Amino acid sequence: MTETDSLPPLPPSKTRLKQAAHDLQALGARLVDLPKDRLQGLGLPESLYDAVRECQSITRHEARRRQLQYIGRLMRDVDPTAIEAQFSVWDGTSAAEVALQHSIERWRDRLMDDATAAAALTELAAAHPGCDVQQLRTLMRNARREFAQGRPPRSHRELFRALRSIIAAPATSDPAEGE
Repeated sequence: MTETDSLPPLPPSKTRLKQAAHDLQALGARLVDLPKDRLQGLGLPESLYDAVRECQSITRHEARRRQLQYIGRLMRDVDPTAIEAQFSVWDGTSAAEVALQHSIERWRDRLMDDATAAAALTELAAAHPGCDVQQLRTLMRNARREFAQGRPPRSHRELFRALRSIIAAPATSDPAEGE
């Protein structure tokens, strides 16, 4: 056995500790930029939540900087992985979120194609029984009309949002049903 095998591992360097503190402060700054409803959904500790809400109302530069440092200090007591995971979902960088986006886009393309629209709508209604078929038909008709007239794709976007609410809703409620 050599002398280096019996030594305890070295603690993180001062540079690594400072970088970790800066990363937590940057994550806290992203929390400050969130709207109230998303902030509440993160399940932050009360002290951190209150500090973030207070920082959102601060307008003076130096006071805001000090509050962000305080938030960074409070972030040391929180596991940042759940917060970072939620940010990746909101940013669209998580693999599951990208897959969901592509799935919704495929449904929208099938609904907008004149040849497959009726079959796709029937299939969607069978897969998601609570969806409003009449609303989807109206959005499809309006989106086709907008496209033919060369107008901005407002109904096309509304169709995407409607499909997102239909397709994403069961995915978020299924795990709770299994418990």
